[in-house]
Amino acid sequence: MRSYGFMSLLLLFLAPLQAAERDPNEVVSAARQDPAVSAAVDQAQAGLAGFLELAAAPPAGTSGFKVQVMVIDDQGIETFWVTPFHTLGDGFVGVVANEPRIVRSVVWGQQLRFTREQITDWGYLRNGRQVGNFTICALFKNMPAEQVEFYRTQHGFDC
Repeated sequence: MRSYGFMSLLLLFLAPLQAAERDPNEVVSAARQDPAVSAAVDQAQAGLAGFLELAAAPPAGTSGFKVQVMVIDDQGIETFWVTPFHTLGDGFVGVVANEPRIVRSVVWGQQLRFTREQITDWGYLRNGRQVGNFTICALFKNMPAEQVEFYRTQHGFDC
């Protein structure tokens, strides 16, 4: 099911950073062959069916359902958080929630149609805490401790 092989992915954080010296659309690069990123994508895909069921009928205390979608064009490969999104008969459609840095076939805020195979991660909030977001959690291993702490305290990450 790895249609994107060992190509590089750009993982874009949806949550804006509060620190003045930080770019609110921070881009973090990660190679697909990185074992932690590869395992995170596999973990997300393994739980995707359950996530989609939950997103279709969100229980009380949950919100912010989003998927990370891989887009490939002539410029390269980039992943985008898409929220909100909903199921179509043959896939999904949702709103691109990041400004593109590499690909030019999408723009921030556009409606994007995508397939299940393009989903590389997913996440939502449950009682104010992040659930899912496996690729972001994998990247925490290589981020400065203060940046990881910021995401944990300000955005509810428990990984």
